[in-house]
This record gives sequence, structure tokens and C-alpha cells, in this order.
Amino acid sequence: MPANDGRHACKSCHARTGTISAAAAAILTLALAACTATTAATSAAGTADAGAGANRAEVRLTGAGSTFDAPFFDLAFARYHQENPGVAIGYSSVGSSAGIAAFTAKQANFGASDVPMTAAEQAAARGASVQVPVDLGAEAIAYNLTGLPRLHLTGPVIAQIFLGQISDWNDPAIAALNPGISLPHAPIFVMHRADGSGTTYIFSSYLSSVDPAWAAKVGTGKSLHWPAGVGEQGNSGVAEAVSHIPFSIGYIERSYSKGPTLVDAAIRNQAGNYVTPTTASIAADAAQKPGITPTDFSIVNEPGADSYPISGYSWALVYTHQASQATGQALANLLDWLTHAGQACAAVIGYVPLRPQIQQLARTTLGQVTGPSGTHLLG
Repeated sequence: MPANDGRHACKSCHARTGTISAAAAAILTLALAACTATTAATSAAGTADAGAGANRAEVRLTGAGSTFDAPFFDLAFARYHQENPGVAIGYSSVGSSAGIAAFTAKQANFGASDVPMTAAEQAAARGASVQVPVDLGAEAIAYNLTGLPRLHLTGPVIAQIFLGQISDWNDPAIAALNPGISLPHAPIFVMHRADGSGTTYIFSSYLSSVDPAWAAKVGTGKSLHWPAGVGEQGNSGVAEAVSHIPFSIGYIERSYSKGPTLVDAAIRNQAGNYVTPTTASIAADAAQKPGITPTDFSIVNEPGADSYPISGYSWALVYTHQASQATGQALANLLDWLTHAGQACAAVIGYVPLRPQIQQLARTTLGQVTGPSGTHLLG
């Protein structure tokens, strides 16, 4: 049966970005430069409108939630602040469940989750809210095996690994998918999320769609009763664990899967082809379902020869009625930029730019947000 989606309280919703390595900082700097060059022409007019009021006095926006979004947000928010120095943005990468809890308690101006809030979660919030699609990405099945060609895996085999039913790398089920590869006789160390996670939701939704045993025993959710493995905090925690522990495996957002010891498995899609998470394969999967809504959002295991099957959107959570005109205006402008010109930042860091139809959905949704007098904050 599906596990109950427990929420993890947000202990701090002030800006929190954690430490990063010098190499990661250098990569972020290079990506920011690329993002800046790409967005400069497309966002110049919007920047003048968005920043005119904010530049007179600083507006501070805080967000909390998805670690799936964090690499994109780090880059895009830095770019936005360059264009709009009067708007400061702090984002706490605490996981989707904690982000929903923080948003519900109004401890953050916006939340972020890789799965939209349910009707019950929206009802628990302190006021009406809307959910805005902000990015499109995928989850890599990353593993730490050195000296081997890229492995082929299927959904049912992945499910058996995370169920603890396949516990050795040279198990016949893995060997059958990888003929000619000398797999090590070594235990598989399973790494999964310990926190309530939209990344977990997408991963478990995929496994539920392709493996009846997984659907019956574990199900789909942000928080699960894991039958095997060790839990880590956030995408970064899982990525770090897999990168440092030989013979380990985990699911992580694609942009976290870089490193000398991490390899992405090729996953068999619905058409029977083995594909890796690339910009083209993620876009191919999303193209099979061009229309999404907060109640019909899943794009896992879509048909198509080139589709990568563990793909998904992430969503920003926004209160429909903003108590402050200045803060609400800054928030609406930020998210409108993020889902349009800011998608250039998504492209340079491993996400897939939103299709025009999804960008229009984001703008139409933001058009419902009003200030204290009831006026709409987007023109």
C-alpha cells in the first residue's frame, strides 16, 4: 500500500544554501556567465518593468522546498538578482514535503515541489493558492561501479533492487540485461531519500507504473516505507553517498549525477529502447503529453522511441492573495521571468526549457495572483 505522505517541518526558512566545493562554485560561475549571455537580449524589456519598483527599495523573497530544483534556482536567482539588484531571493533546499509545510505555515513567500499539492494539502494552507510549473527535468539512476560499460536496467529490475530482492551486482536478472559485461560479485548498496521528497514521488510513481509488485508493496509517495537501503537528505545527500560508496546505487535529479565515480544507467522505455537522461530524451518524453495541470501532471513512462521514462515537472506554490503589493509584485515578476527568459538558465545546467504551451500555462496561472486591493499583479 502507498505510504502516508508525512511532512517534515521546515526548521529554518531563511536563506540557506549549504557549502559547495571550489569545483562546484567554478561550474556555477561558468554556468551563470552562459545564462547571463543567453538571457540578456530576451529579458531586457521585462527586466526594466520588473525591476523599476524593486530597485528603489530592496524586496526580500524567501522560498523553500524541492532539492530537484536547487541547481536551477541557484543559477537563475543569481542571474535575476544581477538584473534586479533590488530583489533579494533566499531559497532553502529542504525537500518538497518540508517546502509544502513551510508554505502552508506562511514561513516562505513561495514553496517548490516536484509533485503538486493535493487538494487536502491546499485546503490546509492559509488561503487559496495556485501551482506554477517552473522546470522540467529527469531522474538518473546513478551507480558507482568503475571500469564497466554503461549498464542497461529495466523498471522491474530497478524495483527489485530497491525492494531488496536483488542484492548482488552479478544477479542473473542484471546479467541478462547486460550480456558480455563481467559484473562484480559484490553487494548492492541502495541509497534513497530520507526526507519527504518530490524526487521520490516521481521515482516511485515510475516504479508503480511498470512493476505491480512495487505498486502493491510500496506504492507512490513523497515519503515511503523503504524495504531496503539507507536514507540520505536531499538529492545532494544521495549523490554524495553514491559517489563515495563503491557498489552503491541511487536515484538523483540529472544535474546532480556528474562526477568521476557516477554513471547513469540506460533505462528501457515503453518502446523497448534503452535511453539515458539527456535534454533530447527528456523533451521527447514530455512531448508525448503536451498538456499538464496540477491534477494531471505525471509524465513518467510515456510512449515514444526516444522518451526517457523517469521525467517530471516541478512546481512553485504561490498564495493567490498577496498581503503586500510590493512583495507580491516582486514574486509574480520573478516567477514570470523564471518560466520564460529564465529558462535559458535551465538549459545550461541540465534541465529542459519549458515548451511554449507550458510557459503559457505558467503565465495564465500567475495571472490569478492579486495584491491586497484585489488587483492582478501581472499585466
